Amino acid sequence: MKKTTTISLALIALAGAAVPAMSHEQHGHETYSAGEPGNAKKPARTIEVTMSEMEFTPSRIEVKRGEQIRFIVRNAGTEDHEFLLASTEDNLKHADAMKKNPRMAHDDPNGVRLAPKKSAEILWKFTKAGTFEFACLIPDHRDYGMTGRVTVK
Repeated sequence: MKKTTTISLALIALAGAAVPAMSHEQHGHETYSAGEPGNAKKPARTIEVTMSEMEFTPSRIEVKRGEQIRFIVRNAGTEDHEFLLASTEDNLKHADAMKKNPRMAHDDPNGVRLAPKKSAEILWKFTKAGTFEFACLIPDHRDYGMTGRVTVK
């Protein structure tokens, strides 16, 4: 009995330790709340966004409905940061998921996680009018104010 209990406890401990970092791709997106991935064959306006400790520069962006934007996202900070473009509601839901899986990687058309001094491009077409959010969903970063707004007119 003692041997069975020891083996059972060891298996439970190993099961908890063997959880890999989830990637964002596992969530699956049928649609995106802030528009749709852009088309590389069509023209785009370029907007550079710099991430640093708990802020985005610029933090407010205006675009026209139907406009395609090439975001050049740079991490000028000293720790990892994310740029995830969605509705505030979707980002809040995703932030809760990130608290449970803080190493979740983002490599979606609407988001990217970057190490310090790294950069990436996101090509996005804003098909819906409204106000959308870009945020860093690494646990606590959004809570410390690492958000920005895109107004689509």
